[in-house]
Amino acid sequence: RRCHRRSPAMPFPPFCAFLGALGLLCVAMVGAWCQHWRGGFSLDGGSRTFNWHPVLMVAGLVVLYGAAALVYRIPSAWRGPKLPWKVLHGGLALGAFVLTVLGLAAVFRFHRSQGTPNMYSLHSWMGLATVLLFSCQWAAGFGAFLLPWAPTWLRALYKPIHVFFGSAILMLSVASCASGINEKLFFSLKNGTTQYKLLPAEALFANTLGILILIFGVLVVAALARPSWKRPDSDCPDSRQ
Repeated sequence: RRCHRRSPAMPFPPFCAFLGALGLLCVAMVGAWCQHWRGGFSLDGGSRTFNWHPVLMVAGLVVLYGAAALVYRIPSAWRGPKLPWKVLHGGLALGAFVLTVLGLAAVFRFHRSQGTPNMYSLHSWMGLATVLLFSCQWAAGFGAFLLPWAPTWLRALYKPIHVFFGSAILMLSVASCASGINEKLFFSLKNGTTQYKLLPAEALFANTLGILILIFGVLVVAALARPSWKRPDSDCPDSRQ
């Protein structure tokens, strides 16, 4: 297979900076939504405990997970030992998983204190399926790529599967967040069939947040699919370790 040299002049760094700013904006907006319109945060088991759920899910399952997915697109990751980048990739993904588990704990505690059944909507099942798939993805990636005794043929076999499910999990996370925002607005505002231009400011703010989360997810997947931003094959001179 031919080995193509990569041009050193790449637009990835400014794109990465824009994506980072967009991710931070999404986290800031979901935090502002919960603080300004939903009463803030607490650990008392009430509605303010629930508010940790959207913040932690967006921060972990979307933004931090997206950052983990893009580690190998950084040009400096194309040369030298792969182990530090593997550790960074796995560490960011693990951090995303920890935030996600805390977000699930917040919503389950809220439901338990209010006597609300768990897993009663499409959002609930989609979100739980995403988290379970994410946990399997992380465990399989750790076993295949970080453990030293994993055979080369197993890594080669599993790598395209790992890459595919990485993008799939991110899009499932975005879909879960969008459906969760929609569900929360329906429960909280009860606007019925009010015209969009007459909706309260909270609805407009939350819908904008959902659109930004969607844009973030699409841009991450687009970056993962762009051939010029992929790490060169291991047999290329540019990728010697």
